[in-house]
Amino acid sequence: MPRIRIRNEWLEQHLFRVRALVVGLIALLLFMVVLGRLVYLQMVNYSHFVTLSEGNRLRAEPVTPPRGLIFDRNGVPLAENRPSYELDVVTEQVPDLKATLDALGKVVELRPGDLKRFNVLLKSKHPFQPLPLRTELTDEEIGRFASQRQDFPGVDIKATLSRFYPQGELTAHVVGYVGLVSPDELQHLDPEQYISTSEVGKIGVEYAYEKQLHGSVGIRQMEVTAEGRPVNKGPYTPPVPGSDLYLSIDVKLQAVAEHALGDNNGAVVAIDPNTGEILALVSKPEYDPNLFIGGIENDEYDLLQKDPSQPLFNRALRGQYPPGSTIKPFLGLAALNYNVVNPFANLMCPGYFYLPSNPNPYRDWRKGGHGETNLTKAIAESCDVYFYTVSLKLGVDRVHDFLTGFGLGQSPGVDLGGALPGLIPSPEWKRRATRQPWYQGDTVNIGIGQGYMLATPLQLAEATAALSVHGQRFAPHVLHSVGDPLSGVISDTAPQALPPVVVNTPGAWDLIIKAMTQVVSYGTAVRISYGAKYPIAGKTGTAQVHAKRLGVFGEEDQSGVPKELRDHALFIAFAPAQQPRIAVAVLVEHGGGGGAVAAPVARQVMDAYLLNQGTEAPPKP
Repeated sequence: MPRIRIRNEWLEQHLFRVRALVVGLIALLLFMVVLGRLVYLQMVNYSHFVTLSEGNRLRAEPVTPPRGLIFDRNGVPLAENRPSYELDVVTEQVPDLKATLDALGKVVELRPGDLKRFNVLLKSKHPFQPLPLRTELTDEEIGRFASQRQDFPGVDIKATLSRFYPQGELTAHVVGYVGLVSPDELQHLDPEQYISTSEVGKIGVEYAYEKQLHGSVGIRQMEVTAEGRPVNKGPYTPPVPGSDLYLSIDVKLQAVAEHALGDNNGAVVAIDPNTGEILALVSKPEYDPNLFIGGIENDEYDLLQKDPSQPLFNRALRGQYPPGSTIKPFLGLAALNYNVVNPFANLMCPGYFYLPSNPNPYRDWRKGGHGETNLTKAIAESCDVYFYTVSLKLGVDRVHDFLTGFGLGQSPGVDLGGALPGLIPSPEWKRRATRQPWYQGDTVNIGIGQGYMLATPLQLAEATAALSVHGQRFAPHVLHSVGDPLSGVISDTAPQALPPVVVNTPGAWDLIIKAMTQVVSYGTAVRISYGAKYPIAGKTGTAQVHAKRLGVFGEEDQSGVPKELRDHALFIAFAPAQQPRIAVAVLVEHGGGGGAVAAPVARQVMDAYLLNQGTEAPPKP
């Protein structure tokens, strides 16, 4: 007998209502989640996602500003920009970078240095940024790549400006050069301003005035497809070009100084003593700064570094040499300032000098001595014995303090990086550097600019300039004026006055300057007086290189001495003697006697400046 199922309608309705309620709640919950997400996307983060959306459609491309140009004081170009083409790679658009580079190497020449630099940039730049793979493309390479462009997605040719130094080696040690930005440099540069800049000033004016030369980056908005291909140009903010710089250097005078050195290595620095402007700064040998454009190859750089003549070494700023007898006018002035000598009283010079406690003589460069010698004669004939005595009377502390006032042994403060300070020794310095006490013999040695004393050619020129204008000092500098490429306005730079050298003895300056004119009129530099059309004040110097070879501080015959053991020849001068317009320091490495080798170089420089050319103002750009 079949069982009869009795339905509980109330229970079924209750279950239905419960299930409907649960389903409704779940649906409501899902709706709330969707609604909340919609509010989050459309309201809370509206700006963020709009930006992302625009980013998919618009791409901001930085525009590198044209680098400022560099001219000499008369408007002669020293650094300029010239059109060139480079091969750029946007790595995020390249399917297989290695395969692409391999294939590109069959279209354009890729040197090891190109790939090395590219790999450096690869680590420091974003994948969406164009990275230069090869610069200075030839017309043939441009044509080959253009015909195969479709085979290289993410690679393109870009027209750009490349640095060029039309004066080449002549101004390399002043202007310097630009090179690829290194990862270390990126840490110190403004990332926004250098986002598209691949080169930066490495040395010289290019380094010292990098901020002014660089300018401000521009932005070009490009509408691109999903694959990143540009389709339309958007808003454009143009870059601001870097400022043009006019240097105080006269390139014609620079050429005269360079030529006057001949085959010798050395340095020449010429300064206007009334402003501190550097008129010429030569360090020889030089190098071609154009080798560094776009990155120098390793083998070429190795050749420069291993060259025994050291062409990369800036002797004018970093060469620290014993000043030799060029220091004597300054010591004579110190002796007058401290009243330790009567300038008109004679001192007997027998050709040697003894310290009471030392049986070994300190010799004069003239074997027979100078006889009765006063201060003027001692400077004119460069009497060593006289200045052995003067230095002992002054004492090392007063020598140190007085010479420091001329900037010797101090950081030069020139607006070029890398200048070294030289050395004016003191007992404290010697204890710190050598753990030895100061001896009287040390004081005797500094009396003739030997021993521990060191100075750079720039420092000697700066000190000579100060002496020529009775102690007035200006910071040496190469920047003459700054040109705005947009407005055309040129703004001159003002000389920076430094604390003057004060000498309390009346007539001391005139007496020393008169003695320096006698150096040229009958003394150790008499050779350069012939035919001179203006009065010259100067002082010769011969810096000993190898003590054991000579044993004396003399100008002996060095014709049979190996070149690397010969003395350095020095000469400082200014002219016209009573109204100086130029002060010059010359160093000839292993040149021998200063009067015979260095002084004629200074004469040629002064002739060129005072007789053959003026100081024209920079022209309007």
